[in-house]
Amino acid sequence: MFLQVLKIFIDIVTPVFSLVFLGYFVGPRLKLDARTLSRTAYFLLVPCFVFNMLSKLDIEVAVAGQMILYTTLTHILVAVTAFITARLLKRSREVTAAFVIIATFGNVGNLGLSLIDFRLGPAAQISATIYFITIVLVSFVICVGISSWTRGTGLSAVLSVFKTPALIAMVPAMLFYGTDLEPPLFLSRITELLGRAMIPVMLVTLGVQLSDLHKFKFSVDVVVASFLRLVAAPLIAFGLTAIFSLSGMEIRSGILQAGMPVAVLGSIIAIEYNIIPEFVTTAVLFSTVFSLLTLTFLLYLV
Repeated sequence: MFLQVLKIFIDIVTPVFSLVFLGYFVGPRLKLDARTLSRTAYFLLVPCFVFNMLSKLDIEVAVAGQMILYTTLTHILVAVTAFITARLLKRSREVTAAFVIIATFGNVGNLGLSLIDFRLGPAAQISATIYFITIVLVSFVICVGISSWTRGTGLSAVLSVFKTPALIAMVPAMLFYGTDLEPPLFLSRITELLGRAMIPVMLVTLGVQLSDLHKFKFSVDVVVASFLRLVAAPLIAFGLTAIFSLSGMEIRSGILQAGMPVAVLGSIIAIEYNIIPEFVTTAVLFSTVFSLLTLTFLLYLV
């Protein structure tokens, strides 16, 4: 067992986190702008990746629907668990919202897609991408919703989620799903080239973003909330597999995506709504570092 775990850590986890640490240490020295890198990935690389993957999608509608329902239910239950945990601990509305943000919004893009690709191979890319898009959408709605509830603001920001480039790219991509039509060759090659750049660029960008995070505030609550994200979430995902008729590859991808550390987008939402940003930011860094251990064992178990 030890040798297998060590091999997973060296061959799968280390290459991915090496790019993150590269961005963390090199970013400030080269004066790399995290906003420029993230916007490049957000508006260009991610939509091209999504279009390229979904336009070639070869999966039954019923199976895709089950996957979407499976991961949606998983993250709703994770959010409810975080909410109940915070209330049982008698935390304030702001801390409760922070718990939900931390527990719900996993880094399913930067880390999730690359780790699943290394662990399960190219065959898992389709399921990992479906989970990626669904989780981002569901997490945005939940996190913005709980933040709006805390601050007493309207939920109009939730609707803005549907304007994200990755979701917009789904529309033309789905025109080719279930038909004999294929995207023009030049378009396929453009989106494929840009899509290939998404994962390495996003990993380096994550490191640069982490290097820009300031005002850390470590506490027991950070550990508890991070535990919900890194341990409770994949356990909930595992528990729900019994009621869904999904293949081993689809289940393994779903559990792995559920076990990713807190996404930087979670801290951005916290900053936007002033939901104790120092707390959420600390959880992003803590969960990312601690996930070196949890993800290694999770990758071994699946």
